[in-house]
Amino acid sequence: MIIKGVSAKSIKDSRGEKTISVSIKTNVGDFSASAPNGKSTGKNAVKIYKKNLEGDIATLKKFSDYFSEEIIEKFEDLRRVEDIMEGHMGANTFFALESAILKAVAVEQKKQVWEIIMNSLHDSLSKAREPKFPQLVGNCIGGGKHSSSSSKPDFQEFLLIPNLKSVKENFEKNKSVKGKVKNFLKEVDEKFDGKTTDENAWMTSLNEKQVFDVLKKTGLVFGTDIAASSFYKRKKYYYKNPLLTRTAEEQAGYLANLVKNFDLFYIEDPFGEEDFESFAKLLKKFPDRLVVGDDLIVTSSKRLEKAIEIKSVNAVIVKPNQCGSLLEVKRVCELAKENNIKIVFSHRSGETEENILADLAFGFGADFFKCGIDGKEREVKLKRLMEIEKELAR
Repeated sequence: MIIKGVSAKSIKDSRGEKTISVSIKTNVGDFSASAPNGKSTGKNAVKIYKKNLEGDIATLKKFSDYFSEEIIEKFEDLRRVEDIMEGHMGANTFFALESAILKAVAVEQKKQVWEIIMNSLHDSLSKAREPKFPQLVGNCIGGGKHSSSSSKPDFQEFLLIPNLKSVKENFEKNKSVKGKVKNFLKEVDEKFDGKTTDENAWMTSLNEKQVFDVLKKTGLVFGTDIAASSFYKRKKYYYKNPLLTRTAEEQAGYLANLVKNFDLFYIEDPFGEEDFESFAKLLKKFPDRLVVGDDLIVTSSKRLEKAIEIKSVNAVIVKPNQCGSLLEVKRVCELAKENNIKIVFSHRSGETEENILADLAFGFGADFFKCGIDGKEREVKLKRLMEIEKELAR
């Protein structure tokens, strides 16, 4: 596949904020892809733009002719693109550009994007691999930075994790249960008015313990994204609902009680983004639960290596636009698999109608797919995963 031209433009994400869409002209047609925005972002993530969105758009236009001699035939050939553009643009732009290129390669080879990815994996990971669909993780009730409510949970996401036979069944289950949760909230939250957060989860004035009481009524396995870095400063955790502070030790004790009392299965970012040791202590105490690193890892193989060495996590969030490079995404996924760490591909709070995340999750063999429950920007990805499932069932 030969790239003949590259361009980019600004579009709006699900929050109405600007993000980037990249288009390429090739010998097999024109292709485009867009990148999402995150609100709760780890400080160690790669900057989404070199300086700003407009600067990256101008840079792509300036470098368009540089791609004309590059022939891209397989996933690994993305290295040629990164060699040209490294240091000149940010993670969002890289992710959108490389996604558009993968779409073109797939069309030229008469394959799906996920097949291009799967074929790129090390033999030890892809050999005789049975198709495996990730379990859905759906944000049902929200708080933290994702909620605009004046009174809200300090934890950022409260997640439903059904485990039925198919992606379609899990998708429908999450939607159904989310509707029931709305009725539960009406009963216990006098301020509840049916409004939703950035990720289309229910907005509530309840605190985390009250929300967990609601989720217990669903009968599903559930968990939480604490996003602890968002309320951590000066070596303490500053809670607002109710108003109190906790040291790292007190935070650890509080979380241990929550895991026990509410049977939490999934605990994401329970401590600050540099506190590898506290993560490790929680995992040692609860080895049968998922202790998940997002801001701790930021889709970085180097930070994942450190987490593996300290035994900080047994699951890692993969957000491709945290690093931009799909080659780095591959390194993170391979490193996770080699060390028996579960892979959780995740959307962002400011999403677009781009659906390649589903192909990436399936192609890299993700264990979980964290992509909300409903809303057009979420459902387009979930429906793509269901489409892959349906195709393989034929």
